[in-house]
Amino acid sequence: MSVPSIQAITPILTAPVSIFLAVLLIILVTPVLLNKLKIPHVIGLIIAGVIVGPYGVNLLARDMSFEVFGQVGILYLMFLAGIEIDMYHLKKNLRKGAVFGGFTFAVPMIVGAVASHLLLHLDVLTSVLMASMFAAHTLIAYPIVSRFGLTRTSPVVIAITGTIFTVLGSLIVLAAVVGIFREGEFRLWGTVSLLLRLIGYCSAVTYIYPRLTRWFFRCWNDNILQFIYVLAMMFLAAQLASVAGIEDVFGAFFAGLVLNRYIPAKSPLMGRIEFVGNAIFIPYFLIGVGMMINIGVITKGWGTLYAAGVMSAIAMASKWLAAWFTQLSFRMRGLDRSIMYQLSNAHTAVALAVVTIGYGMGLFDEVILNGTVVMILITCTVSSLGTSRAAQKLKVELLSDEAENEGSAFNKRGNVLIPVANPLTAEELVDLALMMKGRREGTVYALHVRNDNSASSRSIGRNSLDVA
Repeated sequence: MSVPSIQAITPILTAPVSIFLAVLLIILVTPVLLNKLKIPHVIGLIIAGVIVGPYGVNLLARDMSFEVFGQVGILYLMFLAGIEIDMYHLKKNLRKGAVFGGFTFAVPMIVGAVASHLLLHLDVLTSVLMASMFAAHTLIAYPIVSRFGLTRTSPVVIAITGTIFTVLGSLIVLAAVVGIFREGEFRLWGTVSLLLRLIGYCSAVTYIYPRLTRWFFRCWNDNILQFIYVLAMMFLAAQLASVAGIEDVFGAFFAGLVLNRYIPAKSPLMGRIEFVGNAIFIPYFLIGVGMMINIGVITKGWGTLYAAGVMSAIAMASKWLAAWFTQLSFRMRGLDRSIMYQLSNAHTAVALAVVTIGYGMGLFDEVILNGTVVMILITCTVSSLGTSRAAQKLKVELLSDEAENEGSAFNKRGNVLIPVANPLTAEELVDLALMMKGRREGTVYALHVRNDNSASSRSIGRNSLDVA
């Protein structure tokens, strides 16, 4: 995914070791400082990128290292979103996710196109292209809900599912607008061809990846090889998606969905995947986003400020309306709507791709380009702060519900099962089980598992059960 290039004077740090050290210090120090101010680390890393970037103190240049690691970071972000989804909850909320995806794509498209035409005085084709930028969003606040352990909750799964619909819808609109601009008319075959490539791509990955993964995991148990294999499959899926004319972030997400069942949530392999992404790649991406933001564009006249204000208002209001319509459709809580809205509120990756293509074709001028940069800063800030507040409330509710359920379950009838392996300890285990059971109705059962069927094993098992 291409982004606008940054032309700047020579940065202060140019040596590879000093650059990498500076990035590591930013990743280390920023969360520590901002935790005291109750600011999410996501927005803290973006702000840090603004400060140290070419539009700040120019400590670091947004060179090829940030291009590479930033691209890896956004792919890693989408891959984690796919691989951490509980497939049970995904199937359970698939209909809601599809409805939310439809709303969060259609509402920004309609509102964005009309408002861009009326308020920014753009022609119809340019307004539609800008609306596709409002429709798509990036799960930049996903690490926040991940830290709170909320990735399997219903509103988060719905928001993630809706993200895929918006990305695919924006790609189709982008392809249609580019085709009309170049050919002078809309050609249905271009859209149909994209859909056919999408179906073929998903079918191929769904068929090949599970079989290849089972074979690899069966033949090689080395932890490092398995980790490298998973990364290779993620990047391969992203590359194949790009070759097929589909956005690479969709490929990374779809690879995560397909590999989901082969990487248990509590496995060491999942721990390595999450650690590497959250420690290096995703922070690199967030810092790189901050380095692209030029606060100085607001000094270039009221035109930029007006465009940025209108674009930010359209982007955030339309996403809120989409979440609200979803809430009304399924009678969800206000907190669920807040989670869905805030997760879908940030615009970065797809917005940059759309504005870059539009600027290169001459559909967008410099005012729109600068307004997009300001919109990215505003939406990322609002999304991160809003997600953090909503996630805290949701976590407190879940903990309260768990405590109530445990309290009510304790007063109900329940049987107790104890394992006994040795006659010398069986009596103490029975006493402990009776204390735990208390006055509740139920029966205490003893279980002994034999390793073999020898006479000595049978004797030990019989004596243990007799004592119990």
